[in-house]
Amino acid sequence: MGTGERTRARRGPTAEELRSAHGATIPDVLGPGLNVLFCGINPGLYSGWTGHHFARPGNRFWPALHRAGFTPRTLRPGEQDELPRWGLGITNIAARATARADELTPEELREGGRALAERTERLAPGVLAVLGVTAYRSAFGAPKARIGPQEDVRIGGVPVWVLPNPSGLNAHWTADAIAGELRRVRERHGGGPAGGCGD
Repeated sequence: MGTGERTRARRGPTAEELRSAHGATIPDVLGPGLNVLFCGINPGLYSGWTGHHFARPGNRFWPALHRAGFTPRTLRPGEQDELPRWGLGITNIAARATARADELTPEELREGGRALAERTERLAPGVLAVLGVTAYRSAFGAPKARIGPQEDVRIGGVPVWVLPNPSGLNAHWTADAIAGELRRVRERHGGGPAGGCGD
């Protein structure tokens, strides 16, 4: 993380900087031979401002990832490029940053789902782990989908697991409960440092 990034992360964005992040995109975190490709709905404005996935303070993704044993410690969002070394990647259904996921149109979600299927077919991860059941239902026309492995479902030829949205707005899922779901994914599909077991 460069000096400018550290300064920005320490002070946080102004309201104007957040507004200016609307519509920003963030590069995917990818690598060869991924065990798990995590898929968010779309970047929030805080992530659009930082250029890092799941960057807003209070998002439970990074702590839950560690507690599930996927990383040897809780990473900062700016360390996201460490993930491929442990067989992990991050992408999104929709690319543009918004203040709220419900700003995305149904067509954006469906188009994002089609693009995601092409991406997973090309990358061939062990599993596609979608973080957010509501967006999954909209993007893939699966109104009855529930949290957990989607038996007999493939996206781009890849098995699918639906996980809770780790946003702090999803208050009825605690970090420990999210970590428990992530741990189930890891037990079935691997990933993470050898011998890691979370905390």
